[in-house]
Amino acid sequence: MFAALICGIMVMAGCQTGGDIAAIQAISLDKNQGTEQNIASLTATVNANPSDPEGYNVRGTAYGRAGEYQNAIADFNRAIQLDPNFYQAYANRALIYRQIDDPAKAAADYNKAIQINPRYGSAYIGLGNVYRVAGRNREALGYFQKAIDLGTSDPRAYHNRGLLYQIDGQHKLAIEDFSRAISLQPNAAEPYSARGVSYLATGDDDNAFEDFNTALRLDDTKAEYWTNQALAYERKGDRSKAFRSYARAAQLNPDYRPAKDGMARTRV
Repeated sequence: MFAALICGIMVMAGCQTGGDIAAIQAISLDKNQGTEQNIASLTATVNANPSDPEGYNVRGTAYGRAGEYQNAIADFNRAIQLDPNFYQAYANRALIYRQIDDPAKAAADYNKAIQINPRYGSAYIGLGNVYRVAGRNREALGYFQKAIDLGTSDPRAYHNRGLLYQIDGQHKLAIEDFSRAISLQPNAAEPYSARGVSYLATGDDDNAFEDFNTALRLDDTKAEYWTNQALAYERKGDRSKAFRSYARAAQLNPDYRPAKDGMARTRV
């Protein structure tokens, strides 16, 4: 039974379409850079230097962070118009296209960024995510591998390759990749949760439980993390604690099927 449950969780973990968007930006942004005040400041900079493509690129990322996607696209368009070789702006515009569910345009922009700069790891990672979300895992793996071969220190490449190894049942390789992602970004919750799933799949319940708890300490807002912890409790035979964690997951996401099924199994 537990093997089937773990497989179900792995499939859901590998099919994220929205929750991982904020973590795959080509430019790293402070979380305050999407505020109204910050955009106003960036607009003043753009107005003072209307021929500088970098100003539009930075404001575009802030618009994207704020969810103003059309304004973001307009700024990236302007940046590219001013500098047709501005590969970062192509990659940033691709991210917005991913956010608004236009993978064809996203792929075209990532490919353009790679054409301009064949060593731009972020574009390979972004393109890999387009293919991963589409279920074209073999092609996605190739793009993540390319970024890694280029020597990227971006944890996303290892995390996403790990997800593909995990789906393929190659848990030892997945654990190695998640561990590498954690070493590069130890305060990110997702790799701990993902590594915990692979630990469970290999029967290493203690390390799995530790990873799930760490993921929750870093981010207790994800139904997936509470469900994983609940599954670990269930494996330990602690149905009461398992039920409470499943219930917390269902409270956070009432449509999350593994949580609802878990509650039904562990209800006393």
